[in-house]
Amino acid sequence: MTDLTARDATFATLDCRFLVVPASAADPALAAALPAELLASQGFTGKAGQVVRLPRAALGFPLAAETLVLAAVEDATSPESVRRAVGAAVRTLDGVDTVGVAILPDAAGAGLAAEVALVAAAQGAALGGGASMEVIVACPGGASKQLAGALHRAEVVADAVHLTRELTNEPPNRLYPKSFAKKAAALAAAGGVKAEVLDRAALAKGGYGGILAVGQGSVHAPRLVKLTYSPVRAKPKVALVGKGITFDSGGLSLKRPSSMETMKSDMAGAAAVLAVLLAAAKLKLPVKLTGYLCLAENMPSGAAQRPSDVITVKDGHTIEVVNTDAEGRLVLADGLAAAIEAGVDQVIDIATLTGAQIVSLGSRMAGVMGTDSVRDSLVTAAQTAGELAWPMPLPDYLLEKLSSQVADLANANLSGPDAGMLSAGLFLKQFVGDTPWAHIDIAGPSFNTGEAFGYTPKGGTGYGVRLLVQYLESLAG
Repeated sequence: MTDLTARDATFATLDCRFLVVPASAADPALAAALPAELLASQGFTGKAGQVVRLPRAALGFPLAAETLVLAAVEDATSPESVRRAVGAAVRTLDGVDTVGVAILPDAAGAGLAAEVALVAAAQGAALGGGASMEVIVACPGGASKQLAGALHRAEVVADAVHLTRELTNEPPNRLYPKSFAKKAAALAAAGGVKAEVLDRAALAKGGYGGILAVGQGSVHAPRLVKLTYSPVRAKPKVALVGKGITFDSGGLSLKRPSSMETMKSDMAGAAAVLAVLLAAAKLKLPVKLTGYLCLAENMPSGAAQRPSDVITVKDGHTIEVVNTDAEGRLVLADGLAAAIEAGVDQVIDIATLTGAQIVSLGSRMAGVMGTDSVRDSLVTAAQTAGELAWPMPLPDYLLEKLSSQVADLANANLSGPDAGMLSAGLFLKQFVGDTPWAHIDIAGPSFNTGEAFGYTPKGGTGYGVRLLVQYLESLAG
């Protein structure tokens, strides 16, 4: 568990091995604190991502910490810039499980308010470090009630992000629908969240044809996990639906081998939903939440669904399976229909849904579609939280590309790959009726196949947790 501890100390008096300090080259506070010759000798330019270690003996002034770690901040007015800088610095401290964090004396005059900068730095350290990182925060005079609350929130959210990363990184022979469901139920029980697990028999009885069809080719039977957080006097009712394909081979519409290498991460949406429900309970958010983890393994076998099969999903829609690799929308159709049937004020799904999302927006930015008000509020929440998201349209004419002669819908575009992200969003729209809804496609930002950057490691990133918590907080007022 992440541990953010406020200590009555200053930049100079915080006793720790490594003291990480965000610093902008343009900030007069940096020039006042450290000799220009020392910074020049270390090649400190202030370029984003630069990290410079300065041993105490080289500083020429008293410092309680053994080593000062300067984290270059490109934009001192941006909390996200501070988070990324400190996260990048902490990532370089391999094997270190405790760090100190402080801001330079009078640094706030050149950018953020002191408490905002300090919380951003602590968040960055927590996100850039391991799941059990201890962050000691220098708070001259002790932490105010507001600062203590902000640090507690940062700690809870960091734990949720780390949980999502850990689940996303699990090998698929260890994390499959049954084991995922068991872990989710155990975490829910410990976190004050109610959990109900539907196995294959219960799914069949409940009419969950999409989840069953996707999972029928695997030796690991599918599951649906329903999570409920019902605080007293909660007003808005929100459902979160997560795609949980624990491994996606593409089914009989087999992927290329290189495209399968990261498909253990095809459950990142469900992991994010689980983590957000747990975080909401810890933060005591006054929002009634229901989470649906739609879990299946998409494998080819003699029992697998076939192209040209017609299935019936939870709300009675029939779907022609044109491509078994367009499986995520089938399990989400069941989850969305279940949420609408239960009655909610709005529903949000989050899924590693389409490769077209990466083509359109790259590997770090999610696409958000749906009801304008929900979509735009989610994008705003993402900007506040420091995650990248972009609003996308859902033009009705694209629905023609999902028409079928033998069913209500086809699960893939028969006329080609154009507008694949938007077509998938339109497909999902058919299962929410008039309920306000949004779809977040996280195919790119959920799993980092490149080098680590900022506070983001290689592998699972935990994307979506921060923006969803921010959004739920905005609903709660």
